[in-house]
Amino acid sequence: MNLSEFDFPFDSALIASEPVLPRHAARLLCLGSRTGGLSHRQVADLPELLAPGDLLVVNDTKVLAARLSGRKQPTGTVVDVLFVKDCGDAVWEVMLKGHFRVGQAILFGGEASATVVQRDERGTKIKVVSPVPVVDFLRTHGRMPLPPYIKRSAQPEDQVWYQTCFADREGAIAAPTAGLHFTPELMNRLRARGVETTAVTLHVGPGTFKPVVVERIEDHQMGEEWFEVSATTVAAIRKTQSSGGRVVAVGTTAVRALESAAQQAGGLQAVVGESRLFISPGFRFNVVDALMTNFHLPRTTLLMLVSALAGVETMRKAYAEAVEQRYRFYSYGDAMLIL
Repeated sequence: MNLSEFDFPFDSALIASEPVLPRHAARLLCLGSRTGGLSHRQVADLPELLAPGDLLVVNDTKVLAARLSGRKQPTGTVVDVLFVKDCGDAVWEVMLKGHFRVGQAILFGGEASATVVQRDERGTKIKVVSPVPVVDFLRTHGRMPLPPYIKRSAQPEDQVWYQTCFADREGAIAAPTAGLHFTPELMNRLRARGVETTAVTLHVGPGTFKPVVVERIEDHQMGEEWFEVSATTVAAIRKTQSSGGRVVAVGTTAVRALESAAQQAGGLQAVVGESRLFISPGFRFNVVDALMTNFHLPRTTLLMLVSALAGVETMRKAYAEAVEQRYRFYSYGDAMLIL
C-alpha cells in the first residue's frame, strides 16, 4: 500500500493540550469494524459497551521524566536531552538535536554531566556522571517528555496527567495514551459489570513514533521496543477465549505486545523480548478482538495498525466523522472503540 493512503483532512486546532477531567468524561467514538457503524458516547459508557466475560488488556508501562535541559560545552548553548534507554554502566541512548561530536561534554544542573560516546547513523549515546543513579536524577530533575505537537512546556500537572492509573513499570518515553482515560471509579464499574483486566508491558520508545519515509509501507522497518507478556496474562486470555469473551486491547502498544508474543512463541506464550512488529492492513490478528485507542497522526504506523483491525475505508470514514464532530486529537484527546 502507498503511504499517501494514510492521509486524512485535519484541523490542528483539534489537538488537545491537556486532558478532560475527570478523564473518563472524554468522548468515545464507537466503531463497528464489521458493520462500519458509528456512534458517539463517552469513555464512562464503557461498562455498557463491553460484556461480562470480556477482558481488557492494558499496558502498565510508566513514563520516566526523561527530558533534561543541559548546556553544551564549551559554548554554553542550552540543549534538550531526551533519555531513551539505559544501556548499563551509566551509558544512555538519548535523542538530541544539533551538531555534537564524540567527546563533547554536556553539563546539567544538580552536579551532573555527560560526555557523548556515540553519535552516528545508529544513534546517540552519552556516559553520565551523576551524584546519584541516573534514573533517580531524572526523577528529581527531569521533565515529562510531552510529544512535540503539544505546544507548551511540561507543567507539574503533567506528572499526573501523563501517567495512566495502571503505570507500574518505569521505562517509557511516552504514555500509552488510550490508558489515560481510565480512572479508579471507571475500573470499579467495569469490575462490577464482569469485565476483567490484565496487563502487559511495552516500554514506549522511538520505535512507536519512527516516521514512515518509504512510499511503499511494506518496506518500513520498526525500531525495537522492550515488552513482556506474563504467564498470568496468557492464562487470563486463554480463559477469556475459552468462555467466548473478547480480548479488548487498550492502546496500540498492548496490541503489539500481544501479537508479538503470539508470533515469537509460535502461539500465545509468556514472552520477554524486543518487538519490531509492524502491523498494517493485511495483518492476521491472533489474539486481539477489539481495541480502544486515541486518534493518531496521519501517515504513522499507529494509524496503519488501527486500519489493519477496522479496515482502511472504515477508518477513513471514522476519522472524517471525528474531525467533523470536533473530537479532540492525540495524546490528551478523545478515544475510539473498535468492536
